[in-house]
Amino acid sequence: MTATPQATAPAPGDGLVRVGAIVFIVGAVATLVTVAPLFLGTEPFPPVAYAVCMLMGVGFVIAAAGVLRSIAAQRRQAGSGRS
Repeated sequence: MTATPQATAPAPGDGLVRVGAIVFIVGAVATLVTVAPLFLGTEPFPPVAYAVCMLMGVGFVIAAAGVLRSIAAQRRQAGSGRS
C-alpha cells in the first residue's frame, strides 16, 4: 500500500502569496513586452503600458505581505503552545 498525502488547510497568507505571484508575473510579462520595442527598433508603447509594468513591484509587495502574515500566524501558534 502507498501512503496518500493528507490535505492540509491553507495557512494564513497563502492566498496573498498566490495573488502576489500572479500580479508579479503579469507585471513581468508587461515589462518584457514594453521593453521589446526598444530592441526591435519599433515605435514605443504609450505611457500606460509602462504603468502596467509597476505591477511587478506591487505583486512582490503583496507576496511579501502574505509571507509576513504566515510568519505572524506561526509565531502566535507556537506561543500559544508553550503555555
